[in-house]
Amino acid sequence: MAQQGPEPPGSSPVNGPGEDGSDDDGAAVRADRRSQATGRRALRAKVSPPKAGRNLPAAIAVGLALIVLVLVGLLIRPEAFVILVALVTVVGVWEVSRALAFRNIHLPLVPVMAGTIAMPFAAFYGGPESLGFAVVASAAAVLIWRALDDSEGAAGSILGGVFTLTWVPFLSSFAVLLLHEQDGSLKIATVLLLVVANDTFGYLVGVFFGRHPMAPKISPKKSWEGFAGSVAGAAVVGIAGTILLLEEPWWIGAVLAVSLVSAATMGDLAESMVKRELGIKDMSNILPGHGGVMDRLDSIVFAAPAAFVLMSLLLPGQV
Repeated sequence: MAQQGPEPPGSSPVNGPGEDGSDDDGAAVRADRRSQATGRRALRAKVSPPKAGRNLPAAIAVGLALIVLVLVGLLIRPEAFVILVALVTVVGVWEVSRALAFRNIHLPLVPVMAGTIAMPFAAFYGGPESLGFAVVASAAAVLIWRALDDSEGAAGSILGGVFTLTWVPFLSSFAVLLLHEQDGSLKIATVLLLVVANDTFGYLVGVFFGRHPMAPKISPKKSWEGFAGSVAGAAVVGIAGTILLLEEPWWIGAVLAVSLVSAATMGDLAESMVKRELGIKDMSNILPGHGGVMDRLDSIVFAAPAAFVLMSLLLPGQV
């Protein structure tokens, strides 16, 4: 009887292929099925609309409560709105400081919080010049504070402090600059309605019709369809608000809508980039259905400066 050679690695007398090659055929069939299943999963992932990432009832309730709170502040006294802006930005800065701490960047909270509180009041009582002075003085205070501290990580702490001051309280304070101008409360109300329209219509259209991601590596759930929904919904709200509240031509509302939606989207993507770099999902869980304050403030901090500049150009006699 002829001597058999050594069996190939991985085979056995029990499970090895038969003389007719039936096991090879079965393996090929199984591999083909796995390939088809993988293709179907990839296709579903490509065409399926993005899933809702929020507790929608809680998000709506919290959003309405915030809108009512802001409008009450605007209607009662201008100072109440400034206080509200200061409180919200303080919470936002606290959230950013906690997020940066994950990367071992510890902000000097005393000068950062002092500057955060000072900027909205500087904008309200002194205008753009005072706001500019407040942000420069706050950055200098951060530098001096850390220069007197010999602990490690001074460079990161200073850069993080200046970044946080510029991102949150400085940009947010542009909304306050509109407050003590002619029809300032109505202008702020129009801006807030546009931001809410951007968020609401973009979310709804994106959930049901979103197919093409806008920036998949930064914010996978944000789609071009959602952006189009934001522009369309904000255009309707902007035109109505400009005609009914500001008594200005309709085209100003359309320009404001497109510009503020673009600015708010950039603010949303900017915060998503920060969270992705820090490896966190939400800044905090203070607001049910929304995450943290910064997860709601991200659109406004970019939209407020855009609104101030546009209104100064389109309504030069009022701003």
